[in-house]
Amino acid sequence: MRFTKYGHSCVRIEREGAVLVIDPGEFSGREPLDGADAVLVTHEHPDHIDVDAVAEACEKNPSLRVYAHAGTASTLDRLGAAVTTVESGDAFEAAGFEVSAWGGLHAVNHPDIPRVANLGYLVEGEIYHPGDSFDPPFGAEVGTLFVPISAPWLKLAEAIEFTRAVHPRRAYGLHDGILNDRGLKIVNTHLGRLSGTDYAWLQPGTTIN
Repeated sequence: MRFTKYGHSCVRIEREGAVLVIDPGEFSGREPLDGADAVLVTHEHPDHIDVDAVAEACEKNPSLRVYAHAGTASTLDRLGAAVTTVESGDAFEAAGFEVSAWGGLHAVNHPDIPRVANLGYLVEGEIYHPGDSFDPPFGAEVGTLFVPISAPWLKLAEAIEFTRAVHPRRAYGLHDGILNDRGLKIVNTHLGRLSGTDYAWLQPGTTIN
């Protein structure tokens, strides 16, 4: 199994020719969806799901399947039967990968902004992508955590404490599309020192086996 970190919050996972993509949003471009067999959508925000790009991928590959919370599925109506709804606590197979869904709600941006559905996904008991939340996969021994590092709803101390709570063997920065180079340096320095694990930030397009 190998993964490639793309722009902002998109991760592509591959194994023996099967391709699973998580959160191909508008900051990620269309490259992550090339040859995709399945897509996991954490929530409805456009930096996490580019509906036009996924619709185009479905036209190229009619067998492509998209998995999303029922509260998110309404934004994916144009994808029709390609969409399968999942809930927190569900375990299912996507493109041959074992996936479990966690959490349920987006982190709080502001009390006046309604919270939308958000699922974190644990793939093969190894890779955890939380979407826009700090909901941990309780009881799971996570090998690789993607930790959000910059957002309107996020404080860096929360990212550090989330990583400590999950206690993965390694962690990589995610949700980084609104950081400039100076901010990225500060964030990476603190997470590297304080997260309690082997932390790194990956340039978009980097592949790890």
